[in-house]
Amino acid sequence: MAKNKTKEQSVKLENDKVRIVIVGHVDHGKSTLIGRLLYDTDSLPDGKMDELKKASEKRGEVIEWSYLLDAFQAERDQAITIDTTQIQFSTDKKNFVIIDAPGHTEFLKNMISGAAQADAAILVVDAVEGLQEQTRRHAYLLSLLGLRQVAVVVNKIDKIDFSAEKYGALCKKIVDFLGGMNIRPSEILPISARHGHNMTVLSDNEMPWYDGKTLIQLLNDLEPRRPSIARPLRFPVQDVYRLEEKRIFVGRIESGILRKGDTLLFSPTNEKAKVTAIEEWPNPDIETVEAHAGQSIGITLDKPIFVERGHVASHEENAPMLSNVFRTHLFWLSKNPMKVGDTFKARLHAAEYNATIQSIDHLIDTETLVELEDSERVEKNQIAKVTIRVRDMVALDPYSDNDKTGRIVLYDEHSVVGGGTIFMDGYADQRRTLTPKSENIYKVDHLLSYDRRAERNGYYGGIFWFTGLSGSGKSTLAMKVEQALFKKGYHTYVLDGDNVRHGLNKDLGFSPDDRSENIRRISEVAGLISDAGTICITAFISPYRSDRKRARDIKPERFHEIYIKASLDACEDRDPKGLYKKARKGEIKQFTGIDSPYETPENPDLVVDTEANDIETCIAQIVNYIESNIAVKKNDNDAQNENGEKALAI
Repeated sequence: MAKNKTKEQSVKLENDKVRIVIVGHVDHGKSTLIGRLLYDTDSLPDGKMDELKKASEKRGEVIEWSYLLDAFQAERDQAITIDTTQIQFSTDKKNFVIIDAPGHTEFLKNMISGAAQADAAILVVDAVEGLQEQTRRHAYLLSLLGLRQVAVVVNKIDKIDFSAEKYGALCKKIVDFLGGMNIRPSEILPISARHGHNMTVLSDNEMPWYDGKTLIQLLNDLEPRRPSIARPLRFPVQDVYRLEEKRIFVGRIESGILRKGDTLLFSPTNEKAKVTAIEEWPNPDIETVEAHAGQSIGITLDKPIFVERGHVASHEENAPMLSNVFRTHLFWLSKNPMKVGDTFKARLHAAEYNATIQSIDHLIDTETLVELEDSERVEKNQIAKVTIRVRDMVALDPYSDNDKTGRIVLYDEHSVVGGGTIFMDGYADQRRTLTPKSENIYKVDHLLSYDRRAERNGYYGGIFWFTGLSGSGKSTLAMKVEQALFKKGYHTYVLDGDNVRHGLNKDLGFSPDDRSENIRRISEVAGLISDAGTICITAFISPYRSDRKRARDIKPERFHEIYIKASLDACEDRDPKGLYKKARKGEIKQFTGIDSPYETPENPDLVVDTEANDIETCIAQIVNYIESNIAVKKNDNDAQNENGEKALAI
């Protein structure tokens, strides 16, 4: 029992360590700060101080505390930190792992690697130089990585003669900048790492105006980031073991609690099964009835459903989102710029997917936090908002909901080229459209076929799906085309976005999920209208490619995607209903083209450019296209049917 208790204590000690990343601009004193802290708290290994003195004397310098951290000769020669250095460190109250991350722009990837492991961050700012480019970039990355415990130390306070006024002015700039990223520093404290001011005791003589915490007190207030058991269950499957006739699904619980007897929903397949056993190592024979976030386990199920690496188990309530398109705050690390259309391997939790850069929505100016538009490429060390599309459905969470399943890493070959956090602004959870709720429903066959109706009418019914931005001219053209076809003797009907929302879809708003459901309902109605032999014209923004694809899949042989093309600038200039003005003022939220995405058709059946052509030309173009695609043609044999009439086929 004593041995087991010691082991439990050592596990608890490891889990209770606070991992702190030290970040900031190159040469602002990060390594010096850590070296001095280790010395002041008597945490140096035997002989290390003598080694430090010799190394400093050899270069004709006073004691250079950063040499304790910069383990590589190249670092000493260049006076920069290249790799992340991790140091075990303890106070009388807590245990720490201090991560010294490189500040130089060329080693940003190493900084990210260090920060991703951290529970808290210390941002080091030079009192003389203030907020520099790399300071701002590091702070932005801390925000993206979700670190909420952030403190700031203003180093080299002696270089500004311990001035309270200069320190106060710099503090205001720091608070304003971090506030723009929703970071509230727990403390901002003035120090001189080289001379030890405010490291372990307050320097009352030099800074009588400062009565806050010392660095050691600040560290003691930090807490380890605990695995979240309060969040919904997420259990990404890392592998499937087959032992005799038993299949064991193994992985680590990223959030929530999993219990024996739970019914799990597996994404993206939407299959369900009950947990019959939970197995833990190294004691698989001991029965486990409950496992928590952070534990690596194996589970067995009550039925043989299809599950593979990368699938995510959850409870049916609060399941992850399903989508094949998502947005990300992405930091780019490759020397090769990223461009629209580039393809990479994307890693999300335990899964890998082929991913395509659909759009570069904004570059982020880390100096001002302003979003820059019209970006065609992302260069090394730039940060951007990017839309990514994958071939298959992916189980994911917005990073704000779950930091474990809301991260993405991009690979080119075997090298990491970028990484970021996922957000789904403007995009719907596609699970709703993929999950049927009706049971015991059977289709009834019509006695009149689609072809028989075409034979009677002399033309086929069809779906002509107008898509484009608000103001592009969809509704105007739809009504004019309907009128032109009617005059020619065709049965036709327009389903217009605004009209449908007064009746069939009046219960739906404009959230991504409601938009998707709006288009799903219209797709089904359009299919029924075309079954009746009528030419159905729809005029909907229908911003998502996935929704338009599902509309096509209902009646693929008679669906025609017609892109009513007009630029956002042209649509805003027209603004027939005044909606863009309201959206720009913030009076309309989730307005397509402003704060909600519009995905341009990739391969539309017809493009109608309303900027380049007048309305008569556009009408004629559409009418000609429709007539050529609904015409009933004679078959090769010109055979007679049993009534003596010609057999007709498309």
